[in-house]
Amino acid sequence: MTMQEEGTAGDEADEREGSVPDGARELTTPDGRTVRFFDSGASGAGATVLWHHGTPQTGAIIAPIAAAAEAAGLRVVSVARPGYPGSAERPDRSVADAAADALLVLDELGIDRFATVGASGGGPHALACAALAPDRVSAVATIASLAPRWESDDWFAGMASPDALLTAVLGRDARLRHAEHAEFDESSFTDRDWAALSADWAPLGADAQAGAAEGPAGESDDDVAYVSDWGFDPADITAPALLVHGKADRVVPVAHTLALLESIPNADLLLRPRDGHVSVLATLPLVFAWAAAPV
Repeated sequence: MTMQEEGTAGDEADEREGSVPDGARELTTPDGRTVRFFDSGASGAGATVLWHHGTPQTGAIIAPIAAAAEAAGLRVVSVARPGYPGSAERPDRSVADAAADALLVLDELGIDRFATVGASGGGPHALACAALAPDRVSAVATIASLAPRWESDDWFAGMASPDALLTAVLGRDARLRHAEHAEFDESSFTDRDWAALSADWAPLGADAQAGAAEGPAGESDDDVAYVSDWGFDPADITAPALLVHGKADRVVPVAHTLALLESIPNADLLLRPRDGHVSVLATLPLVFAWAAAPV
């Protein structure tokens, strides 16, 4: 399976011209929106994993994801959430709304049974698919996922740079204004994170830049969805669940996954004591192998 990495100057030029990048396809939803998706179509794959990208990203199946899926014998389908390149904006969308778009893509591809996996901001969307389609989901896994926002402000505790999410509580307009002057706080990543971004996960950095290239709508709407009602209750998830987190994570503190563990009835936990938000992605081959195992 080979998928081109996005984030190069040539790819950005293609996006400006309105073309579809290599490996991407599009569908039109019943309400007339365009949704971009990627399908590895791996020959001989015995099962499908629906991958949910982080914030911001394009949804492209970057090299380390493709490699982990190939090793596990999985076909990968990935969907760009509304507001990201190729997918029309959907203001005031919930986590469940975006997950419903991903389910439409699987319907289009004729895929009934699947595992669902998401990292970082993709985690809530993976959980949403498991809650919305319990008869179709064989397993669900999250890596460094957020939890639904609870009442006290300690939901934000331990985040190196919580300003974007704090602003998102005030609504979409406030979050879009914040994006006009926001800068990435490099202290959000640990030394292990930076090392991962310089090695196997280098394509992630390029894809994040490409995901934000057309403006802040996707990222802003993600953040508003994370701090709002998700549109489902994680307690309703019945599929086997694997929750993975790095205890050194400065982007999404480990307390979020511990809260999910308390909520999801059939969940197991994998803690990585030294990993941060990016370096914990080294567990992806293990996660995909777990997701591919027959239930």
